[in-house]
Amino acid sequence: MKNRTLFALLLAVILAVPVFAQQTATTATQPAAQTATKADTATGKDPLQPETREGFWGRVNPFARKKYVARQTQPIRDRINELDELTASNTRAIKDTDARAQQGIQLASAKANEADQHAIEAGNKAQAAQQTAQQAHTRLNTVEQVVTNIDQYQATTQTEILFKPGQTVLSQNAKSALDEMATPLKSQRGYVVEVQGFSSGHGQAAIATSQKMAESVVRYLALNHDIPIYRIYLVGMGNAPTPAAAGDAKPKRITGGRVEVSLLKNNLEQLASTSTTPASTTDQQQPK
Repeated sequence: MKNRTLFALLLAVILAVPVFAQQTATTATQPAAQTATKADTATGKDPLQPETREGFWGRVNPFARKKYVARQTQPIRDRINELDELTASNTRAIKDTDARAQQGIQLASAKANEADQHAIEAGNKAQAAQQTAQQAHTRLNTVEQVVTNIDQYQATTQTEILFKPGQTVLSQNAKSALDEMATPLKSQRGYVVEVQGFSSGHGQAAIATSQKMAESVVRYLALNHDIPIYRIYLVGMGNAPTPAAAGDAKPKRITGGRVEVSLLKNNLEQLASTSTTPASTTDQQQPK
């Protein structure tokens, strides 16, 4: 009887040791699990708590059925599904953010290219404006010079028309000489024609004859070559002496009559040429 009692006590001790060890492990793991908070989890929920209720076989029941196992693992599967959904949502958010970033980069690049194009156009316009200003400055200097010398005429060509004594009518040779001088004047500006008549004789008679010869020249230029009268200056010099030629001691007086036709020009023709050149240059610089 005493042996049976000892055997029962020994069996009870052996069975009690695993139960005590499992309770000790459960008590040790509970504080660590309780320290986790919602902020530490990806889903924002409380972490899963281990099963605290234990049966005779502890946490692992070798005779557990499928329904029991499914019921125990269902929270874990639900949490895994939530994590999968959260991962997919984060992936979509990352892709959407990347797409917006790429679109923003492309828009910024297009704006930068447009700004560069505007800068190039502004530089070209500034260069064209500088060239125009330089041309205007050059033309202004030319205009100032022309205006300063507007009344300064210089002789370019001189034609001498000879008359027989007592004659005031132009000969054929005289008309040809006047044609040669007056034909180019139709397309020119800034010129005057000086007509001086000289005649042999004395006093008023010589002056009147020289005046008539000069008038015949003026009449021919006005009627046959359309030279305006305001461009012609006429004077009858009478028997005024001709300037002495080189090597002669005294001026010579003429016999018969002659008319000196002198063409004098100022710088208006130069001004006209400079005014057309910048305009044509500006037209070439305009974009087509």
